[in-house]
Amino acid sequence: MSIPECMQGRLSIPAVGAPLFIISNPDLVIAQCKAGVVGCFPALNARPAEVLEQWLIRINEELDAYNQANPDKAAAPYAVNQIVHGSNDRLMHDVEMCVKYKVPVVITSLGARPEVFDAIHSYGGICLHDVINNRFAHKAIEKGADGLICVAAGAGGHAGTLSPMAFIQEVREWFDGPLLLSGAISTGDAILAALAMGADLAYIGSAFIATKEANADPAYKQALVDYAAADIVYTNLFTGVHGNYLKPSIEAAGLDPENLPESDPSKMKFGSGGSNKSKAWKDIWGCGQGINAIKSVASAAELVERLKQEYKEAQQRVLAA
Repeated sequence: MSIPECMQGRLSIPAVGAPLFIISNPDLVIAQCKAGVVGCFPALNARPAEVLEQWLIRINEELDAYNQANPDKAAAPYAVNQIVHGSNDRLMHDVEMCVKYKVPVVITSLGARPEVFDAIHSYGGICLHDVINNRFAHKAIEKGADGLICVAAGAGGHAGTLSPMAFIQEVREWFDGPLLLSGAISTGDAILAALAMGADLAYIGSAFIATKEANADPAYKQALVDYAAADIVYTNLFTGVHGNYLKPSIEAAGLDPENLPESDPSKMKFGSGGSNKSKAWKDIWGCGQGINAIKSVASAAELVERLKQEYKEAQQRVLAA
């Protein structure tokens, strides 16, 4: 296994909390880290741009205080997600903030740029890059990424179409560095399965939407409890990039989930979509196919505790087989 050094001995389960657009905030990230899971938020969630510095100061101070008070049980490191796409005019400002506050892990999406990787490496940080196929995985490592997040079929939000088994196998043929798997992982059993396939860490998103700390509409959280995989729609209509969204939220926006038009990928957008101006992520709810495992809205610590117990039980079943 190839667990990044900054995470070794600091995880209660081999998992990273995926960045959730609009939803991830300092409350959720801090709770995830204290529970032993890498917490992450998109830099664009801190608005206006000046708020990002405030968030980084708070996260660093609270986790430092926690670590001093718990020297034998240090919190997991945190991560910041950077959208590396031409539409993000805040990118270099946000990267500069990550450098200033020495963010341990930066997760890059929608583009791999060597200057971003170099900036994070300048102070010893690491960069994980999310990809939806083996070709993009090669490009990311060639450009300087330290690790890969394989976003397989069934993942919430922007997602690929490859089977996780096929995807991990292809990447592991040539890459022996840190490898994370994303795609419908909402149980401890799924975490163990990810490792059995060759991943080092599971990448968990949708389950953390239904937590008390998450900045999501209560109706959104309850919807994750009420619905299942059959209620997910895969479309590029809302942002120009294919992703998985909850069917009832699309219907509530006045659209027919069974007859959605294709969007022009060259007009990628973050925030709005559809003729009725419904906003992706805010009104059109992204989530993955693993939501049937979400049975209640709980705290982040309670969710991690459930995953820990399920993970241990899954290990025991394998050993007993």
